[in-house]
Amino acid sequence: MNITTTEIEGLVILEPKVFADGRGYFFESFSQREFEEQVCRTAFVQDNESCSRYGVLRGLHFQRPPHAQAKLVRVVKGTVLDIALDIRKGSSTFGQHVATELSGENKRQLFIPRGFAHGFAALSDEVILQYKCDNYFAPGSEGGILWNDPALGIDWKLPAEAIILSEKDKKNKLLNELKLY
Repeated sequence: MNITTTEIEGLVILEPKVFADGRGYFFESFSQREFEEQVCRTAFVQDNESCSRYGVLRGLHFQRPPHAQAKLVRVVKGTVLDIALDIRKGSSTFGQHVATELSGENKRQLFIPRGFAHGFAALSDEVILQYKCDNYFAPGSEGGILWNDPALGIDWKLPAEAIILSEKDKKNKLLNELKLY
């Protein structure tokens, strides 16, 4: 797998080696040994999958310690703009984000360490997104940051009128209104 570092420490993009021929393709989507050698040592304990239609924006979600989660995100079908926002107090990149396009076609994955908020926007008619977590979901520790917080400057690559939010995500707060780490 090829690893691309980002401008935020710990946040990396992984690209698997894809073997394609006239029958289709094969690739190894995850190897614990290779992940630990090239990215970091972690143990994933939960796999999640979501299906979304064009315009759905999920996020920006996070879990507070001690239930914070690292995630390895990939798209099986369709295309998303995936956002990882650094919310680690004291981090030199606090409040900064990385945006990357993940798709079933490019097969990229994004590793998001603990201490980040995560969200994505569905850019295709249908998206199936899968992610591994290194900690179990704990409802009492979940939080959210408003998708259009002007201080974040995130371009979601969707027209505002096309964005579809859950009722819960509509009530998320601005980053500066939250008590974090």
